[in-house]
Amino acid sequence: MTPARAGKTTDTTTRRIIRRVAWTVFALAMLAVAVEGSEYGTRDVYLQKIRLDRLRAEVARLNVEVDSLRKEVVAVKTSDARLERIARERYGMVRDNEILYRTGGVDDTVTAGSGKR
Repeated sequence: MTPARAGKTTDTTTRRIIRRVAWTVFALAMLAVAVEGSEYGTRDVYLQKIRLDRLRAEVARLNVEVDSLRKEVVAVKTSDARLERIARERYGMVRDNEILYRTGGVDDTVTAGSGKR
């Protein structure tokens, strides 16, 4: 081999290596764009799955709460004793012949110097 031809072979080999590296980089870049560059990339899909799992758990919790409240409504509608207990505890209602005494509540305190209750 002549020295001129040896240089040409090295140049051709270097070009092939550069071309292969360039195509590999291009292929990897296109793969990255296909996976992450779309409207819903892999990270977005993962975050949406986490959000969906949280929302499903919230729906399950709310369904349990709704069932509990439905049972309470049925109990209040069917039991006069339960309705009376709620009226007395929550709303301070009394029967005609009863007197309600309130002690120690915030509304019953006397402000210093005002003389108000």
